[in-house]
Amino acid sequence: MYETLATQGRETIHTGLAAIDSSKLKKLRSSHLKECFGLIDEMRHKLEFVARIKGISFIDDAASRSALSTWYALETVEGSVVWIANGASSGSHNARDLKKLRTLVDSKVRMIVCLGDSSLYQDIFGDMVEYIIQVETMHEAVTTAFYSSPENIKILYSPAVENGISFDLEGERFKREVNEL
Repeated sequence: MYETLATQGRETIHTGLAAIDSSKLKKLRSSHLKECFGLIDEMRHKLEFVARIKGISFIDDAASRSALSTWYALETVEGSVVWIANGASSGSHNARDLKKLRTLVDSKVRMIVCLGDSSLYQDIFGDMVEYIIQVETMHEAVTTAFYSSPENIKILYSPAVENGISFDLEGERFKREVNEL
């Protein structure tokens, strides 16, 4: 039971605990508690470990479609990160929110791979991240991140901005590309 809960990530567990009525919690036995947390598994693509290939870990956080959610992901993932994000133009309304990530990006992110327009990321993070790369497909994003990364780095797909495509679809694409490496 504990292994299943641990792989779901802290935010998912905290959300699940908050959702359980405390009066019901007092009446539950461990098997019932396990069933309750099993329902949380439906919340895929939230800090979901995908694979470890040649010492590089891949984490699917496709459900993070805001800078705040990406902030949580960057804060949670330990060690250095290559961040795959959805692109956004410099005139985007997302600039103010993404600026809140500067401290975390400066301390953790070694490279940003943008699915689409990288100009906003260049403007906000260009002075602290040496490599900000623009790609057009998830295949390019995953292979660029993988072949550009040293061992023991985490490759995190956390979009940070909405792109109009379902996070479930994007998360599945990310996982498929990782598993085809």
